[in-house]
Amino acid sequence: MDSKMKKRLCLSTKLIICLFPLFALVILFHMQEASPFCSSWDFSHKRRDSNGNVSILISKLRSSVTFLPLKDLRFAKTAMEGNTWFMSSLNDTQEKNEAEYLFFPSETSQGRLLCLKGRDKQDGTKNSYALAWQESLPDFAKLLKGLTFVSDTYYDYVNLWHGLSAMAPFVGWSIKNQCLKPTRLVLYHWGELRDGMGTWLHNITQANFGEVPVEAFEKGEGPYCFEKAVVMRHNVGRMGKERKLQVFDLLRCKARVFCGINPAGEGIEIDARGDPIIRLTLLMRRGSRSFKDPAAVINIFSRECAMAEGCVLEVAQSEDQSFCDQVKLMTNTDIVASPHGAQLTNMVFMDRNSSVMEFFPKGWLELAGVGQYAHHWMADFSGMKHRGAWWEFLGDKECPTPQHDSECFSFYKDGQVGHNETYFAEWVKTVLKQVRTSKLEQKSKSSRMNDNACTC
Repeated sequence: MDSKMKKRLCLSTKLIICLFPLFALVILFHMQEASPFCSSWDFSHKRRDSNGNVSILISKLRSSVTFLPLKDLRFAKTAMEGNTWFMSSLNDTQEKNEAEYLFFPSETSQGRLLCLKGRDKQDGTKNSYALAWQESLPDFAKLLKGLTFVSDTYYDYVNLWHGLSAMAPFVGWSIKNQCLKPTRLVLYHWGELRDGMGTWLHNITQANFGEVPVEAFEKGEGPYCFEKAVVMRHNVGRMGKERKLQVFDLLRCKARVFCGINPAGEGIEIDARGDPIIRLTLLMRRGSRSFKDPAAVINIFSRECAMAEGCVLEVAQSEDQSFCDQVKLMTNTDIVASPHGAQLTNMVFMDRNSSVMEFFPKGWLELAGVGQYAHHWMADFSGMKHRGAWWEFLGDKECPTPQHDSECFSFYKDGQVGHNETYFAEWVKTVLKQVRTSKLEQKSKSSRMNDNACTC
């Protein structure tokens, strides 16, 4: 081999030796990006750069972490649209049949963790978020181990309907991801921190995930960074019908087990004559949207139930019942009739294909907007049959500002519900016949749709 050839071979060998570490770093970086569940950018594989300045690089990364307001006022008029005004700079992961969500660390976040700072309960712009690699977390950051569920809702965590709508997407995510359960919950409303939830929502969350603490960040403003975090900010959002049914089947089953009730329900009950028993529950409420004349309404339902084969009437006061009382009552209910209100959310504990009858005070049909259909939606989510609603006739507006619908609705919103004896009697009779026909066609009240409900 001549001298020129030897020189070329030597130069090629040196070039390969020099370039190999660079290629190795590129490969490691792409391997890190390819894993959506990686914990962080692993600096242990890149322990030294050419000048031995890894610590300087980490320091620069740490100082470059930028916190942004959790609540972005630029999107105040479209708070629930697009990315929402909560963590507005981040794009949701969207999958078929699933609610939109954010997961950290992931390929989308380039392996970075979610970090939160602040605990203001009145102004979401004073709380903030950032993304950071685990090896370069912000100064004084506390790393919280385990899986954290972070929720932001436009409404609240006390009202049954709103609270359940906020928690349901986490149940759906858990079902899809090997029934993973959170270590903690972080709750926001408009970016404002909430340190608890209503008793009803706490019980249904505990029934599904076990006892999970709500993080109040009691050790100071933070920042706090999470080993793993799932963020939901659209409630059920784009969750598909199939997943909604699966979620509510699981919630129903878990609540029954939690309360010591057979998760399959009672099955078809037969009376002495061989007729299927139809359990009709008149679920009353006090104060706003209660019946003006509850005795008259009870009398109508009692009379029609007495004339229907197999009908058994239960009159219950929603405010007087514990969580498990409500679960037991609804487990043994085929038809629930109740004024519009949060107590109707308990329909989720009835067997699938059970029936709902709803009543509204005057002004709701004309002024309330789409919100009055919340329990139509809940019936659809949970596999119930909403048998319609009765709205008291408004007539001439009696509100102080009849020209302004929103102000006028406030006048009527919490009014009491009247009744129409003829209409109520005929309506109850019709629904009882529909349910009787349905029961005669069923072989088992515990349908195959619920067979695997308690899988998680």
